[in-house]
Amino acid sequence: MKMPANGHRAHGFSSEFFLDSNEIIDELNLNGSEIIMDAGCGDGHIAIKLLDEYIDSGKVYAVDIYDASIEDMEKYKLENNVDNLINIEADITKGIEEIDDKTLDVILMVNVFHGFTASRTVDEAISEFSRLIKDDGKIAIMDYKKWDVPKGPPTQVRSSPDELEEIFAKHNLKMTYLNEEIGEDIPQGKSHFFIVFEKE
Repeated sequence: MKMPANGHRAHGFSSEFFLDSNEIIDELNLNGSEIIMDAGCGDGHIAIKLLDEYIDSGKVYAVDIYDASIEDMEKYKLENNVDNLINIEADITKGIEEIDDKTLDVILMVNVFHGFTASRTVDEAISEFSRLIKDDGKIAIMDYKKWDVPKGPPTQVRSSPDELEEIFAKHNLKMTYLNEEIGEDIPQGKSHFFIVFEKE
């Protein structure tokens, strides 16, 4: 398996190799004081980029179900003496006990949400995200467009923005932003979409 630049292990294939993390994070218009969760952090390259370039007085929670990811993030935290990084090994769909209600300004998921569709735990995940964000918080998802193309997850676990809007509406979360021109250049166009939900 090809190792990401930061040397961290990831359960899947790191998006570091084909997505521009600055392009993704810039979509959030951060001011540096946010408390943000990198949900399904994988090799942690997004969380590390946030800490290096975007978050100064805020905090980053790196959360993953895969223990090797969190072990590597703990190693990074110790070696770099990063106080505002909190690493948590957890299954989001079963709840993250370490984080209180209405703690987070932003939850960011990059190539993660389709995993909840695959495991049929979408409602559990959204309920937990809704609990964790502040009343004016954001849930930001970047994922593959629902195209039948070779790269990425199977088409049947991909969601369109319209489908996500419908699912999130059931949890009283409304779409407030959508960018469908983001990600990798593939023959069909841009590979991804970026969508943000907030509380009604």
